[in-house]
Amino acid sequence: MGTSNNGHGNGGTNGKELKVVGKPFRKVDARAKCAGQTKFADDIVLPRMLFAKLLRSHEPHAIIKSIDTSKARALPGVLAVITGKDLPIPYGILPVSQDEHTLCLDRVRFIGDPVAAVAAVDEDTAFDAMNLIEVEYEKLNTITSIEEAVMIDEPRIHEYGDGGNVHKKVHLEFGDLDKGFAEADLIREDVFFYEGNTHLPMEQHAAVAHYDPDNKLTLWSSTQTPHYVHRALAKVLEMRPAHIRVIATPNGGGFGGKSDPFNHEVAVCKLAMLTGRPVKITLTREEVFYCHRGRHPVLMKSRIGVKKDGAITALDFQSLLDGGAYGSYGVASTFYTGALQTVTYDVPRYRFRGLRAFTNKPPCGPKRGHGTPQPRFALEIQLDKIADQLNLDPAEMRLKHLVPPNSLTANYLRVGSMGLGKCIEKIVEGSDWKQKYRKLPFGKGVGIACSSYICGAGLPIYWNNMPHSGVQLGLDRQGGVRVQCGSIDIGQGSDSVLAYVVAEVLGIDPFDIRVVTADTDLTPVDLGSYSSRVTLMTGNAALQAAERARELLSIAVAEKLKAPIENLSFADRRVFDVENPEMGVTFAEAVVLAETKFGTIGTVGSYTPPASPGKFKGAGVGPSPAYSYSAAIAEADVDPETGIVTVERIWIGHDIGQSINPMLVMGQVEGGVYMGLGEALMEEMIYRANRNVVHKFPSLLEYKSPTTMEMCDVKTYLIEDADPNGPFGAKEVGQGPLLPVMPAIANAVYDAVGVRVDEVPITPEKVLMALRDKAKGKEGRFGPKDVPAVEWPTPMKVQTPAEGGDGREMPRVAIHS
Repeated sequence: MGTSNNGHGNGGTNGKELKVVGKPFRKVDARAKCAGQTKFADDIVLPRMLFAKLLRSHEPHAIIKSIDTSKARALPGVLAVITGKDLPIPYGILPVSQDEHTLCLDRVRFIGDPVAAVAAVDEDTAFDAMNLIEVEYEKLNTITSIEEAVMIDEPRIHEYGDGGNVHKKVHLEFGDLDKGFAEADLIREDVFFYEGNTHLPMEQHAAVAHYDPDNKLTLWSSTQTPHYVHRALAKVLEMRPAHIRVIATPNGGGFGGKSDPFNHEVAVCKLAMLTGRPVKITLTREEVFYCHRGRHPVLMKSRIGVKKDGAITALDFQSLLDGGAYGSYGVASTFYTGALQTVTYDVPRYRFRGLRAFTNKPPCGPKRGHGTPQPRFALEIQLDKIADQLNLDPAEMRLKHLVPPNSLTANYLRVGSMGLGKCIEKIVEGSDWKQKYRKLPFGKGVGIACSSYICGAGLPIYWNNMPHSGVQLGLDRQGGVRVQCGSIDIGQGSDSVLAYVVAEVLGIDPFDIRVVTADTDLTPVDLGSYSSRVTLMTGNAALQAAERARELLSIAVAEKLKAPIENLSFADRRVFDVENPEMGVTFAEAVVLAETKFGTIGTVGSYTPPASPGKFKGAGVGPSPAYSYSAAIAEADVDPETGIVTVERIWIGHDIGQSINPMLVMGQVEGGVYMGLGEALMEEMIYRANRNVVHKFPSLLEYKSPTTMEMCDVKTYLIEDADPNGPFGAKEVGQGPLLPVMPAIANAVYDAVGVRVDEVPITPEKVLMALRDKAKGKEGRFGPKDVPAVEWPTPMKVQTPAEGGDGREMPRVAIHS
């Protein structure tokens, strides 16, 4: 795959040459992983360890009449069997959705819901015992779709929410939409559908629990959020938090799928407590499909008004989410399908109506790009339709109407640096767009799309004023540095980012640093590896801790060298006077001098994002210290005889702010393209067409995902326009580059054969159906016709900044006759 680095500036270091940041060092854990020495959760083996299995429901919705565990308990080699009554306290990732139990108490809500757990001397015995448990169910009617959930109130899947089987309804209005649509020269209304899909990490979920003689519990787990798992364990097990230790092992892929506290993590802890022996569980691949927490299926309707040049005058957007059986991150997901529509293009007036429904399917949650790929897919295709209708170049139209840098959007999101314009310019030039758009032979086409994403959320899940990330440094006399932080490396390279940032500040080699992460007993709190927060938030905390350490060393060395502190430079494992470079000491000697003067050298750093300017209810979802931007052009070949879409190549530009390591950044960009290719063309969580809601393809044999044979060529452009909020100017890359891929491919299909597929995946069957419709003189489109009618709550009206609003909900005026 061809790659190109288009660097600008030095990352906000005031002209100083960077020694580590921006250089293509290998990851600090790369050799251990390549040699097979990295210990993942399933690699952990403890003396006298037992193995656990979960019995999962084969009914999608039913009351549990009885559970008979006697035969399982009697099986030789079985040491413990537990059911829901042993763990009656509910939990959940969000404080507003504490709706899950470790094992179902009285009702199951999807096929795969766990009802009992077994611990035995080996995995085979645990499996046999699990199958001896007898459960009597009383079937309930199932809710299988968004439409059914909106229309059918009984039976309710949960007894909370916004009525019936609706989990959450949101209605926000910013500015005078009627005025905006009145100013428009063109108004379009389109409906889109984004099918759900799952994360497909290489590593399955696994966990090991150990309960020691001091009644202290340790859990090793493949999790992205050890802090929140720790919190859930303390609640459900009714233990003192200080007696619980959660160690997040290296993740063999997360992508959001390991961000919730999971029932298997709690179950092995309880089994370890009952047996007094370590207990391990490793989920099968089929079980991972049932745990899910993947992409929400979303049905969307977008009404947009534009001027003749494509300038947006008003946007009215609806999203209806199929949330599956439990809350998970669903309330946040609902808000996210609306929040970020305004940070890419200038949208002066905006209304968002969002709804999340409960259905009897595996619960959905966050997947790479959490809540934003679906609306971005809709809006980018709609803009392509507008450009076509107005006879405008879609690349030029987008470039002309970008949100200005350092501005406040209609829904009170503060945009800082904004490199999307440069991204568009680079891919237009690199792809030869102007010579290809609408000029390629039938069956070949190009399409463009853009996107934005957050660099960490503005608020923690449990609201408080404490830091979101913390880092502790320890400096030893031999010149080594220990970095301790609660973040977990899920393959994105966060351990390496910590090492690079500290090494840059202290002038040492990244491999002089020992990184200790994600251990709730040893490391300060970090909220987790999600929302693309780690580089910016953990990186800033590491930067602060390193600068504090550097200050202590500088004082001691300046005293020794009799040189001004401001003259000292840290580089090449030395601290020296820049005006007289031979006058200096080694880094190890600097530590000795500082320890002699101050005592043991240890510093801390932390990071809390700036407050959101929005004060209305719901303003907490969407604000970020910075936004990254991406633009992509896809070139596709569409066979009109078979409907098969082949993506030949993708040009992608990503506004990274500053690459901490350009090689790792490109890897993340290309990984996002790969995942986007799968979502665009083949990946889907689908269920058999009956009332049982049985997952159709819960295996790697049948769930279609791209291999190296389907992966396209990628040309990557990194746009480096340093953001003052990021460490050395860095912004996120883990999620943003995925978002423009799906709509760019859909737009390329239209350019190739003149038909629209307004949903993903864009399968050959859908392309053929659209082509046949077009041949009959019809529209030539495949996609949903409309969204179900919903009774929306009274809108929360907020004046936009342009109207003089202060970010608060407008006061309601009572009218009396």
